[in-house]
Amino acid sequence: MITRQDVVLAISYSGETSEIVTILPLLKRLGVPLIAMTGKPASTLAQQASVHIDVSVALEACPMNLAPTSSTTVTLAMGDALAIALLESRGFTEADFALTHPGGSLGRRLLLKVGEIMNTGERIPRVGSEVTLSAALLEMSRKGLGITAIVDDDDHAIGVFTDGDLRRVLDSGVDIHHTPIEQVMTRGGRSVGADQLAAEAVNLMERHKVTVLLVLDADQRIQ
Repeated sequence: MITRQDVVLAISYSGETSEIVTILPLLKRLGVPLIAMTGKPASTLAQQASVHIDVSVALEACPMNLAPTSSTTVTLAMGDALAIALLESRGFTEADFALTHPGGSLGRRLLLKVGEIMNTGERIPRVGSEVTLSAALLEMSRKGLGITAIVDDDDHAIGVFTDGDLRRVLDSGVDIHHTPIEQVMTRGGRSVGADQLAAEAVNLMERHKVTVLLVLDADQRIQ
């Protein structure tokens, strides 16, 4: 199964494992590069390798110094180091990783966009800046997200009003039936774009201790 386009990475602590030593002449005939990991630099495998990586240990963790324990750990660590070095040299990105692991939690974290999971259309709580606080509260209750966006006549987001804002307003004795929402809203508010990663949105929410984000386009309109 070995072809001239391959590179062989052979692992044998003794460097004399018969199954590997047997194919060394074939590798030589094919001209295939051979990278060897052994604990014996003078072994047959080490001597015939294009590159030898020394993974020798002073003692095995086995109390009889027989069972491969420490040496297998060193070999595993060296394999991880080689994999990371190759990853960096090839410019392998998070997107590349996600494409080869799409089904797992890492893939979801690296591929899932805000636009795939956000509320849209009538499910988004929003009111105009001229409505009263009581009308804004009704919108919040209907949509059940603990927040409403405040928009201008062109649907540009100009602020938000949240459950937290409501508690502060009630403590100040504001008349909810006559006070315009524009007077008590939080201007701006935290927002993301629909094309941002959902993981980035979660990080933003955790960092600023909020439970809802506005999703806005480049013109600051609700998406």
